[in-house]
Amino acid sequence: MKCPFCGSPDTQVVDSRVSDEGDAVRRRRRCNVCDKRFTTFETAEVRPPQVVKQNGQRVEFDREKIRVSFQRALHKRPVPTQLVDEAIARINQKVLALGEREVPSRQLGEMVMTELAKLDKVAYIRFASVYRSFSDVDDFRDVIREVSKKD
Repeated sequence: MKCPFCGSPDTQVVDSRVSDEGDAVRRRRRCNVCDKRFTTFETAEVRPPQVVKQNGQRVEFDREKIRVSFQRALHKRPVPTQLVDEAIARINQKVLALGEREVPSRQLGEMVMTELAKLDKVAYIRFASVYRSFSDVDDFRDVIREVSKKD
């Protein structure tokens, strides 16, 4: 680590401590050239994967897009915001836990459908109708039967 005062790369760690939250390491350093002290913080960099869409286009993973999908599916449904936030956090955690650089949009959509099925059956059917591009009433009937079997 270069000294921020004189630019020398000759520094040493004097003290290290883990932050209260446990997600960073605070290091107290001393420059061996100018003898000044400074603090650095070390944190883990976790990058979400790219989402690969049906057409092959790659976009950044965006929690807000997932939130919008939930909001549309849950429009005027009696589901507390806290439960929606928890569902989105679970999806985010699953995506990060995959440890992949890319995740297919289909897989992400299935994760959303799984969480919606737990929250509200009507919202699940709404999302499924758009996500699976229902073409007629029979598609709705099939999903309603599927949801009814899960009860």
